[in-house]
Amino acid sequence: MDWETSINAFKEYLQLERALSQNTIAAYLSDVHKLRQYAETPAILPADITAKDIQAFLEWINGFGISAYTQARILSGIKTFYLFLSIELGLIQNPTALIQAPRLGRKIPDVLNITEIDALLSAIDRSTPAGMRNRAMLELLYGCGLRVSELTGLKLSNLFLDVEFIKVMGKGSKERLIPIGSQAIKHLRMYLEEVRIHQSIKPENTDFVFLNRRGVPLTRVMIFLIIKELAKKTGLKKQISPHTFRHSFASHLVEGGADLRAVQDMLGHESITTTEIYTHVDREYLQSVITQYHPRS
Repeated sequence: MDWETSINAFKEYLQLERALSQNTIAAYLSDVHKLRQYAETPAILPADITAKDIQAFLEWINGFGISAYTQARILSGIKTFYLFLSIELGLIQNPTALIQAPRLGRKIPDVLNITEIDALLSAIDRSTPAGMRNRAMLELLYGCGLRVSELTGLKLSNLFLDVEFIKVMGKGSKERLIPIGSQAIKHLRMYLEEVRIHQSIKPENTDFVFLNRRGVPLTRVMIFLIIKELAKKTGLKKQISPHTFRHSFASHLVEGGADLRAVQDMLGHESITTTEIYTHVDREYLQSVITQYHPRS
């Protein structure tokens, strides 16, 4: 089986059997296309790839200065591809079976402190419709720890503000309920009742919460740009993105003594080990307290 046929079959498997999002499918296919690019000079068919070829491929991409994290992700995509070929198409030899990913240190995410969060929120001009919308968006990003895709996809039918919960669609189309605080509720209601209600909205977009002035759901890129502009306005030197608010949400909860399992549920992490990164952030904070206040430090 050639590369084109194998990749098309893999794409159908990801779409129909795994029911993955378009972004996730695109990432998997991008990983496999990198291996195809390497294997076509000289031409090697997918079934003829060996473990030595995979190792040589990893050395090849390493030569481009690709980080260990990205290399590990690419290898994960290729492992999934060959697992599919082995199980679904009867490939006898899986060349990735004994290949181990690069060893990774645990990267502690960048977070904002409370003062920085307050400065960003206060910098929003709430005298404009866009400002009222942006304040509600950032209150939700920080107050509920949402992914940016969960924010852009948030529906009116999934708001339960009377009981202080919202329902979001997370990775793998998994739904979860998240508590929403009083400040987020206040600004969300103001946006819905004073701005959104007056917008002209296309029928297919009527259930989306956050819209641009044309009545179309905001994109992830637009939210990223809004946050970048606010950071510039406040003079914040940190490199931040929508995900920074999610990291800040989690780290502030852990610092305040929240149960790690509860934080895991609110973030929608499948594994507790993913959530445990925020305990490292907390330890860093504790170390800074000792350094600042202990007489022997």
